[in-house]
Amino acid sequence: MAALQFDVSSSAHLHTFRVAAADIDEFGHANNVVWIRWINDAALSHACAVGLGPDVGREQGFVWVVRRHDIEYLLPAFEGQTIECATWPAQVRGATSLRRCVFRCDGRVLARAETTWALLNPTTGKPRRVPREMMDAYRYTADS
Repeated sequence: MAALQFDVSSSAHLHTFRVAAADIDEFGHANNVVWIRWINDAALSHACAVGLGPDVGREQGFVWVVRRHDIEYLLPAFEGQTIECATWPAQVRGATSLRRCVFRCDGRVLARAETTWALLNPTTGKPRRVPREMMDAYRYTADS
C-alpha cells in the first residue's frame, strides 16, 4: 500500500480529544484498535455537527457502515496528549463516501487515515445513493 498523502480540506471538521489511560497498550502508546475508534468518533462528531447524527439517520432511514479502513501511523500518541483530528468526505460515489482524517498533536501529524463508508437503508440493508442534500450539509465538493 502506498503512503497516504493528502492535504487537509478547507471544509474539514475539527474534532479534538484527549488520550486516556485506557487507550494505552503494553508498549506505552495508543493501541491500533483505539485509532479506529477515534476515526469513528471523528466521523460521528462531524455528522452531528452538520445535523446528520444517528437520531436523524433513524428518522430518515439511513445508516453509515464501514467497508474499509486504511491508516498510516507516523508518530505514536501518548496518554494525556490533546489530539486534533481534521476529517472530511474526500469522494462520494453512489452509495459510498471516502472520508479522510489527519490526526495532529502540537502541530505534528501523528496519523493519516482513509475510510470507505457505505450508506445503507437500515431496514433492508441495501445501499442508498448519497443524496445531494447530505453532500451539501458536509460541504462536499468534487475537489474536496
